[in-house]
Amino acid sequence: MIELEGVPELIDPVMVAAFEGWNDAGDAASTAVAHLDREWKGEVFAALDAEDYYDFQVNRPTVWLDGGVRKITWPTTRLSVVRVGGDKPRDLVLVRGIEPSMRWRSFCNELLGFAHELGVELVVILGALLGDTPHTRPVPISGTTSDADLAQRMDLEETKYEGPTGIVGILQEACTHAGVPAVSLWAAVPHYVSQPPNPKATLALLNRLEDLIDVRIPLGELAEDARAWQVGVDQLAAEDSEVAEYVQTLEEARDTAELPEASGEAIAREFERYLRRRDGGQPGQPGGHATADGSDSSAYLRESPGGRTKPPKPPKPEAAETEPERAPEREPETDDEDSSPED
Repeated sequence: MIELEGVPELIDPVMVAAFEGWNDAGDAASTAVAHLDREWKGEVFAALDAEDYYDFQVNRPTVWLDGGVRKITWPTTRLSVVRVGGDKPRDLVLVRGIEPSMRWRSFCNELLGFAHELGVELVVILGALLGDTPHTRPVPISGTTSDADLAQRMDLEETKYEGPTGIVGILQEACTHAGVPAVSLWAAVPHYVSQPPNPKATLALLNRLEDLIDVRIPLGELAEDARAWQVGVDQLAAEDSEVAEYVQTLEEARDTAELPEASGEAIAREFERYLRRRDGGQPGQPGGHATADGSDSSAYLRESPGGRTKPPKPPKPEAAETEPERAPEREPETDDEDSSPED
């Protein structure tokens, strides 16, 4: 049994988790949880034993000096708690770490033990994948769950994905099997500019999380960072006519596909967010990546001679026609077999 000392009784707690690695293109998901922790001054109350879950030749510890004393920080997963103020205060349990190298079922069971002891009512897992989406358009966010009733109640999609998965998919299924409501939110990151950071994708995840759990999230400088990021990618794309043409092709495909939505729920959702931010008062007080087809992302990483990230050359026209734009990955259902990073 997990014993928690120094953690007060929580109010309507929601667990929000993200993991660096395969499920975190552009570091968008882990940066989102780090933003919540920073803005609300989270207090770490637990850390998983790194020896149990990590290969230190893959995720190496770091050495640093503290007043002349040499110390080591081990890669792990940490849990912190923040209280969101306002008319309806509630607590968030933030889980931020690295996708484990081994013992995935034990890893998920340990996190579920914390969720049970803290009375968590909902688990929201953030992820980001590489997709055929233009950087000039709003970041696509998909919300999925394995629970049909929860999907209908929270306006989510019931996952039908089949294929390789990461710790996001495994944890969601573990929650479902344990009877804990769980949702995954996925941001689609342009595959031609996959290097972190991606503040635009982080901002989109936080906006969707805000809608999902009905809290106002202070964004700080994130919106300005997202605008600056897009300007920077615009400049890089403009340096290569083939890349610029490829981006235009993605824009046309995206605009055509989303014409029906432009006058429906998307506009209503943005208007509700505007009203909440206008009338919400002050912010609450402190209290290799997955791709749309499940393949590895390493082929997309390019560096320019000057050290700046440069989008790769677009595919040949005939190849592009055989690979239509894919929707963001839907996380799969899974059985109880052991998982590993090779899954």
